[in-house]
Amino acid sequence: MMRPTLALILPLILASLAPAKADEVLLRQELYTDNGAGMRLHLRQVRSAQGEGRPVLLVHGARVAGAGSFDLPVARGSFAADLVARGFDVYVLDVRGYGASARPAPMEQAPSAHAPLVRSNEAVQDIGAAIDFIGLRRPGQRVALFGWATGGQWAGHYVSLYPERLSALIVLNSLYRGSSPHALIGRGTRMEDPGRPGRFNSAACGAYRLNDAASVARPWDDAIPETDKSVRRDPHVAAAYVQAALAGDPSSGKRTPPSFRSPCGAFEDSFYLATGRQQWDASLITAPVLIVAGERDFWSRPDDVQNLAADLVHSSKVQVLRIPDASHFIHLERPPFGRAQLLDAIDAFVR
Repeated sequence: MMRPTLALILPLILASLAPAKADEVLLRQELYTDNGAGMRLHLRQVRSAQGEGRPVLLVHGARVAGAGSFDLPVARGSFAADLVARGFDVYVLDVRGYGASARPAPMEQAPSAHAPLVRSNEAVQDIGAAIDFIGLRRPGQRVALFGWATGGQWAGHYVSLYPERLSALIVLNSLYRGSSPHALIGRGTRMEDPGRPGRFNSAACGAYRLNDAASVARPWDDAIPETDKSVRRDPHVAAAYVQAALAGDPSSGKRTPPSFRSPCGAFEDSFYLATGRQQWDASLITAPVLIVAGERDFWSRPDDVQNLAADLVHSSKVQVLRIPDASHFIHLERPPFGRAQLLDAIDAFVR
């Protein structure tokens, strides 16, 4: 893996100052590095003005980029700020094709012109470049790696290849391997090729997909059982999530309705994981691993959690946390619905 030199690190000016709690000021900085494949990667650093904390890298999922997933600019909308308040120095990554990172050239063409873009091997390369980048800023310190949904799948793949480089791995609501049906992306869904059972239906997604505001809001709405969605989430956070998702693609306003592009490689990877194919081997991981799943999660299944925990035979520490009544969006919902428990667990686990 290519390690970036200092010449490849392109930090921008200080982006913002915002309070994490009454006596703390947050510093945000937009940073760039090369991913080893000639593409520019974007990371946002969120840290306390009072000093450096434990370094952690956050990796988003299949559709919404880093800022929209972890650092919304409204009160109670930043999971990154929550972690800073717990003593972390947070880096939020945009994998290639997402957010402020470079997009593969085929994303400027029609989706039907190419196979699904940004598969797991490329996302792993980007995570490695980000870990290298943080290592130059924090020499001698290991980084904790957190991945949400597909981000957890990518993160686990990376740690299976480079287990010695991490202080801990945390996966939230992620697939690994399972045989139980998956209603969203498994066999019998539109993601399976109708003419070739067991094969991903590339035509259903293409190289990338377009996501409008309704398609971003719908999964979260459906994940909340209460009619009044504000019981579990702040309406301002929900609105900011959709707005940030659209703002993550500079071309979103050129389409009607506005829509952002997200690579389809994550969905092909997830289809195969959901139908029993294993893409990486957790027995290669020696770092501590925290596996978190919400009881109401629509993405991971109980057998994904069980199989991952069972395969971590060489991890120095394995902890499984199932959060009752928690949804896929634990880290963005109100603290009593799993967010506080998730933060407590990460804080205690990463030492």
